[in-house]
Amino acid sequence: MTAFGDLQTGPGTPPGNRPAEPWAGSLERVDLAEVPYGEATEAMRGWVAERQAGQAGDRLFLLSHPPVITYGHRTDPADLRLGQHDIPVLPVDRGGYATYHGPGQLVGYLVLDLRDRGPADVVRWLETGLVLALGELGFDAQRRDTPPGASSLVGVWTPDERKVASIGMRIRHGITSHGFALNVDPDLRAFDQFTVCGLPGVRMTSLRELAAERAVPAPSDPAVRDAVYRALSTGRAGARSPGGRVNEG
Repeated sequence: MTAFGDLQTGPGTPPGNRPAEPWAGSLERVDLAEVPYGEATEAMRGWVAERQAGQAGDRLFLLSHPPVITYGHRTDPADLRLGQHDIPVLPVDRGGYATYHGPGQLVGYLVLDLRDRGPADVVRWLETGLVLALGELGFDAQRRDTPPGASSLVGVWTPDERKVASIGMRIRHGITSHGFALNVDPDLRAFDQFTVCGLPGVRMTSLRELAAERAVPAPSDPAVRDAVYRALSTGRAGARSPGGRVNEG
């Protein structure tokens, strides 16, 4: 995403860079609990095949993983710091660099058919939807444009440029897979064990840490799931928590 960083494309990928339309009324939500990463990727291959065959509609799978570091094909092996920590490390077939998954993190896998939707920047659509969801939950957030020649800044960031959500997707034959990882209440020390997103020195944060800084309760996992699904499926947020604001750019 870049951290799980951005996008890997394959045959049948529509060109274009305008934001995608909301998946209003057509995005099915599937709630899962903690699923080992290998089991989830195997299941995802089946979900993609079902979508390609028209046996299922567009779906958002919400889940979490036991601790694991995953990395895309562009990752510098030095970023993984192998032998310097005991977190399992696995290669994956998505765009982006290395990221961490673990308890307290909400992972969303999007299996969407882009073939009949025309040109769509699905990564920007996802960034914007997550910013909207965090605004509903009372957190200021923004997406960031990547300067030419710089490491990818795809994801969701706080106004002081801490990263709270990572995005990394694959599109093949017009069907998306993988998605996002949103830090709700993970052990942030895990991100110190490797180079996150190909961004040395990047500061990671979580909704619990941001809430603690404001002396307010952290949102529950069900509340975060509801806000994310509402934003992605309708393009709208529900009632905003006091102080919530959505920033773009």
